[in-house]
Amino acid sequence: MKRILLFSLLLLFVHGLQAQELTVKRMEVAPMDLSASTQLRNDRNGNPCGLVKVQLAAVGAQFEGNVIGDVAYKTGEYWVYMNDGAYLLRIKHPNFLPLDLNFRDYGIRKVEGKCVYVLTLLMPQGSAPVQTQKLTINYTPATAMVLIDSTPYQGNGTIEVVLPVGSHDYQIAAVGYETAEGSVKLTAGSPRTVTEHLVATAQQQVAVVQQAVQQVVQQPVQQAAPSLPATPAIESFTVNGVSFNMVRVDGGSFQMGGNDGESYDWERPVHQVTLSTYSIGETEVTQALWEAVMGDNPSHWKSGNLPVEQVSWDDCQTFIQKLNQLTGNRFRLPTEAEWEYAARGGNKSRGYKYAGSNTIDDVGWFGINSGSQTHEVKTKGANELDIYDMTGNVFEWCQDWYGDYSSSPQINPAGPSSASSRVLRGGSWIFFDSFCRVSFRMKNSPDHRGDTIGLRLAL
Repeated sequence: MKRILLFSLLLLFVHGLQAQELTVKRMEVAPMDLSASTQLRNDRNGNPCGLVKVQLAAVGAQFEGNVIGDVAYKTGEYWVYMNDGAYLLRIKHPNFLPLDLNFRDYGIRKVEGKCVYVLTLLMPQGSAPVQTQKLTINYTPATAMVLIDSTPYQGNGTIEVVLPVGSHDYQIAAVGYETAEGSVKLTAGSPRTVTEHLVATAQQQVAVVQQAVQQVVQQPVQQAAPSLPATPAIESFTVNGVSFNMVRVDGGSFQMGGNDGESYDWERPVHQVTLSTYSIGETEVTQALWEAVMGDNPSHWKSGNLPVEQVSWDDCQTFIQKLNQLTGNRFRLPTEAEWEYAARGGNKSRGYKYAGSNTIDDVGWFGINSGSQTHEVKTKGANELDIYDMTGNVFEWCQDWYGDYSSSPQINPAGPSSASSRVLRGGSWIFFDSFCRVSFRMKNSPDHRGDTIGLRLAL
């Protein structure tokens, strides 16, 4: 009788374990994560998939519902590729009840190709224990951003996180400082502490001196730029029979970054930037111009007046070097600050959300109106400076290494002296409207190529 009772209790215990439920902690878009583009997977029709990163510290989960190809498990995270347009996902695990997920319950209408989504699941206490350990990172300056395994953390000089036992990579970056990178191995035995003191760059030291001089002379930064003609000058150049225009952007000051209801943490803090006069491309570099300089055309969609794409930041440097040899000029990529100032309309800015309008359809090709491809330049409206396509069509490389913003005023900032990624601006034909705002910023490695990425010249 005791054996029967013990066996019955054991069955109830096992059934109780199997009947436990997973719960959703959060489901969100990860606009800074370009894994779906850099590690692209297409569906059966050749269309790019979206990538859902399911954070679940339990091996053995299975996924159903428009899932394309094999699911990979990467230390506490499953990579699930799904069809463009899908919005339902079923998650099954032998220790838990099946979980049916509707993305629309979390404000996501559907999966978009080449977009990344993060789904974090919580297991009930006592289920499938995973060994974890505490990692503490102490760092200066306290304003730096910490990334652990590509996940950003914002502290005040100290970050404390609990992570699965194993190796983890970290990066610590701040504007005006050299980026620190490293790897730490966590064991079950004891917590780990890492201390990093970022080294200020020469540019940061110069900025501090400039700010001090400005305070001494008591001259507001806004008055530093000379008064120039109201109508922006346009200068034309011709290379091997292909002409393009550069628009002068009169120097001045503006508030860089975003603080509206749609802005992300990495667009803040808003800070004052003062720029000298420069010129920027009237349009994105076209395939015709690229081919006139390079002799080839790497683009996915081919036509002379379409923006060139499938070009890395490194490719752009080669292109610019050859362009300068042909023209005798000193073309370059714009800095991130120059790009945003020009997109906002320079000293003619009317404060629009997008480059030239508060209605994105007036000025840009993006995920809703593009038909899933690029479009010829200058087929949408211009901004206040008569510059085209700074909203949508293709993302545009900037010269800067990617780093966090500082709240301090900046004069002709050029970003950190080193990092792992370069800045991308402007949104593209595949992204949501919120990713096409003038303050939105992204990043990718300098060798990355994609059909959503091109460039615009500066001089």
